[in-house]
Amino acid sequence: MNQPSRPHPLRLGVNIDHVATIRNARGGDHPDPVRAAEIVAGAGGSGITCHLREDRRHIRDDDLARIQDATLLPLNLEMAATDEMLEIALRHKPHAACIVPERREERTTEGGLDAAGLHNRLAPVVGRLSDAGIRVSLFIAPEPRQIEAAMRLGAPVVEFHTGEYAHAEGDERVRELARIAEMAALAAKNGIEPHAGHGLTYENVQPVAAIPQLAELNIGHYLVGEAIFCGLEASIRRMRELMDEAR
Repeated sequence: MNQPSRPHPLRLGVNIDHVATIRNARGGDHPDPVRAAEIVAGAGGSGITCHLREDRRHIRDDDLARIQDATLLPLNLEMAATDEMLEIALRHKPHAACIVPERREERTTEGGLDAAGLHNRLAPVVGRLSDAGIRVSLFIAPEPRQIEAAMRLGAPVVEFHTGEYAHAEGDERVRELARIAEMAALAAKNGIEPHAGHGLTYENVQPVAAIPQLAELNIGHYLVGEAIFCGLEASIRRMRELMDEAR
């Protein structure tokens, strides 16, 4: 008797930006994001995500090499599509580079990248990263137009911005979840690996984690916030348990 197929295991990428944010608020070296990366590795995280911003409000340049040296977990570098960030990515050669929109005045990434409207700007960046063996991801809204743009650009991965889902309530949240699920299926059907992230918490992660096509969730701010109360290792382990239960 054939057994029903099970969804693929769901990876958890832990964004450690806000460990660096706390360090930078006071200056000095504490708390060290490298120590956070080591804890992620021991707590069931699948990878390290960090965003090197133009103003260096989170991770700093020297953190990248130290994080890569400290753990064997793959590094996912979130970056704007600028010449400066491209050269940094090519120098450090992270496992993956997730291209995100970036505005200096925003507190966090407020929406998805307009991959369709920025094709001519993104194409050479995606090409150079790919030629260097760096796996390119585009951080986009869950929309067919953006998935089509990712296909034209040759990006092997898209990460859906789940902020609309996280901030919605009631029927609106149900609709947003359905949209993410539909777009995850569309991406997978067209050979693109779908990821998701932004605003995910213990309370809202399981419906997203249950979407079978999703291969990875990237979560950061919430886990670092919970770590204030229970420790980073415990917060990651709890998120890992909830994701596994959903699958």
